[in-house]
Amino acid sequence: MKYIIMSIIFLSSLFASELNWSSDYKKAVEIAKKEKKDIYVLVTTESCRWCRKLEDTTLKDERVKELLKSKYILVHIDRDRDFLPESFNARSVPKHYFVTPDEKIIFTFAGYWDELDFRSYLRDVDKERELKR
Repeated sequence: MKYIIMSIIFLSSLFASELNWSSDYKKAVEIAKKEKKDIYVLVTTESCRWCRKLEDTTLKDERVKELLKSKYILVHIDRDRDFLPESFNARSVPKHYFVTPDEKIIFTFAGYWDELDFRSYLRDVDKERELKR
């Protein structure tokens, strides 16, 4: 059991380091304002197998990583442990939120998506952002 827990912690740290995730939403908002970037919030839980699949496949795709790093401040929130703003309704996970620096939700969707579908969603976010400006 100890081995499993240590493996999960190790793998989580690898996941977090690749894309420079934060779990501090409020700090991410401050950074987003300074860098004039939007925020991508990924809400997961420890026991969610679809969350792990998203982390292990889609979010390891080089094109997905580049798109996320170039346009967003990244926040990874564990729904059961971390602060989650009241405006976020994350009953199902994984849940994805794209938020402006002034904390207005641009776009949201739920679930696991493969690399191709996830990149398609990112294009939809770009279109929605332009419509709201």
